[in-house]
Amino acid sequence: MKRDLNLAEFEWVAHVTRSSLKADAFAGLTGAAIVLPQAVAFAAIAGLPPEHGLYTAMITPIIAALFGSSLVMVSGPTTAISAVVFSSLAGNMTPGSPEFIQSAILLALMVGVLQILFALVRVGRLAGFVSHSVMTGFTASAALLIAVSQLGPALGLPPSDGHGFIGRLGSLLEHLADLSIPALFCAALTLATVILFRLFLPRWPGFLIALVVGTLSVQMMGESAANLRFVGALPEAYPSFQLPWANTGHLADLMESAFAISLIGLLEAIAIGRSLSHRTRSEFSANTEVMGQGLSNAVGSLFQCYPASGSFTRSSVNLEAGASSPLAAIFAAVFLVLMVVIFRPLVEIVPIAAVAGLILYVAYRLLDFAEFHHLIRTSPRETGIAALTFLTGLFVSLEFAIYVGTVASLAVFLSKSANPILAIGAPDPSMEQRKIKNAEMFGLKECPSVLIARLDGPLFFGSVDAINAQFRRLSRSRPDQNNLVLILHGVGDVDLAGVELLEQEIERRRGAGGDIFVVAHYPPLAKRLKDLGLIDIIGADRVFENKGAAIAAAISKVRSKTCTGCIARVFTECAMRPSADETIVDA
Repeated sequence: MKRDLNLAEFEWVAHVTRSSLKADAFAGLTGAAIVLPQAVAFAAIAGLPPEHGLYTAMITPIIAALFGSSLVMVSGPTTAISAVVFSSLAGNMTPGSPEFIQSAILLALMVGVLQILFALVRVGRLAGFVSHSVMTGFTASAALLIAVSQLGPALGLPPSDGHGFIGRLGSLLEHLADLSIPALFCAALTLATVILFRLFLPRWPGFLIALVVGTLSVQMMGESAANLRFVGALPEAYPSFQLPWANTGHLADLMESAFAISLIGLLEAIAIGRSLSHRTRSEFSANTEVMGQGLSNAVGSLFQCYPASGSFTRSSVNLEAGASSPLAAIFAAVFLVLMVVIFRPLVEIVPIAAVAGLILYVAYRLLDFAEFHHLIRTSPRETGIAALTFLTGLFVSLEFAIYVGTVASLAVFLSKSANPILAIGAPDPSMEQRKIKNAEMFGLKECPSVLIARLDGPLFFGSVDAINAQFRRLSRSRPDQNNLVLILHGVGDVDLAGVELLEQEIERRRGAGGDIFVVAHYPPLAKRLKDLGLIDIIGADRVFENKGAAIAAAISKVRSKTCTGCIARVFTECAMRPSADETIVDA
């Protein structure tokens, strides 16, 4: 599909053909087979009965597909959001209780309303300022919390009364002597099955097959497995309309959690949508996708769904299975309803231990060791953000971790913006055509009278102090280089404070017998400098579109006597200036 496609106006419908419809239907069938066991597992992570995971996988994908921006993204229950739902509610309510269930559904409504508001004020564009390291650390902490919460069910232990990583681990160790061998065998067999299928038959519905294998193993154990816990009967095969309600005394606590989940869902959906749009060569609008996610959660809450977002796993499978339009996600939801209707009697005999085995695999897959290694190797700042988010999620709470990570990410961004680089340049004599390189990095000879500096970063009120400090440092360390060629290379914009700083530097250098020559490649930047009055201050003959003209003007400003005694001769223009040899000949 073309990149200029306006997905918000359903223009993708005009591109649907018989062959694409067939491909979308096949992709939908594949997706339904994958999401059925995942929905049951993710509902268990959230502390909810399995039907609410299934309902969330039936309703939210349809709404998100119709009103979102991505062609192939599939929404529904996800591990991260399921973990936050459990973390948000488990401290005040009993998981699985009517109050817990209704609070989770109300959370979906609150999340939906917040995301719709985010879309209306175009918060989607601000998501780019939140570092990917936040989600890396958050996901890792969620993975460990999910894993430790499922070790008990995998070992056949009673539900844990501990909260947080330490509390759950302590409760697990306290009851370890009561483990059930049949439960351990069932969980291990389910886990081994899904691993083997993912390794050797990745296109097969490994999750569904693993769940069947785990269930059959328990059925074959007979009386020895009589004490195991099972999923139980589903009250309804498909969702019905029901207005959400909850204890108003918890609304303040729910609002805090809803905001965190809204932010997590926003970041997940935008990250997935951008990745998939690159692969499908289709247009992607962050704000449209946020609106689609908000509508899917708001509508889903009316059909007993809990908060949802885009799923990277199911979206990738959807694309690999041949999906080409949002119809694939709609087909998946429809096929899921049919599968639940057909296999509903079998779902109730699925052992909780088998579900736990699946979730342990999901938790392991969430741990992106390669990404952590990459961060440690390349960026100490990003590593710090990821580590801070990870530790906060592990030892405080997941919802608070997303706030801490976001604030830390924004702090790093502001710090970078407030401390732009002022790099010293010089021409490379080994190049046939003049090329200005970093003088300190490449050990290049500089002109004793003309200093070339390139500003990489914004010139605004937040950065003027840092830039001014660098100007002062250059003045002290290079007192004879009074003529400054200032290349505004990475300066996207300038404000009045930035121009006032340049005015001060111009006065100082002119007072010392030198001048400033500004290079503004970008026409809108040059216009902005003019609008702010810099041209009136510095003069139109001191602002240039290219480095060559600025360097020539700067050299012409150097006194002939200075050039006569100079042996550096770093610029081609120096050949036109008087030299010591010429002085001897004249004598």
